[in-house]
Amino acid sequence: MRPQVKQRLSQLRRWRIRKKVSGTAARPRMAVKFTNEHIYVQFIDDIQGVTLASTSTRAKTVENRDKLAANKASAKLIGQIAAEAAKAVKIQTVVFDRGGARYHGKVKELADAARAAGLKF
Repeated sequence: MRPQVKQRLSQLRRWRIRKKVSGTAARPRMAVKFTNEHIYVQFIDDIQGVTLASTSTRAKTVENRDKLAANKASAKLIGQIAAEAAKAVKIQTVVFDRGGARYHGKVKELADAARAAGLKF
């Protein structure tokens, strides 16, 4: 399949999910993005259009960030750190936005780690 077609299908998947998933101040959207090298997590209030908290494998607050990659082990660590960042701004429950990715592997590890750290989906 051509790269342009894959990107277009991925974009359509993201739009289809975003039509159904929306965050509020009480229950923000936990948006997850995996690139080939990094993992990004944001807690977003879609009504006001602001990011309440965020973390990634590139964040300066993450220890050993040079050794982190977009794999299951890093996803587990970032999930725990994201849950701690959410609790710091008093976020208890979230709506999980997997960004068009299938719910298995890295995405599942990140979500399970966030749940284990105390977030409710």
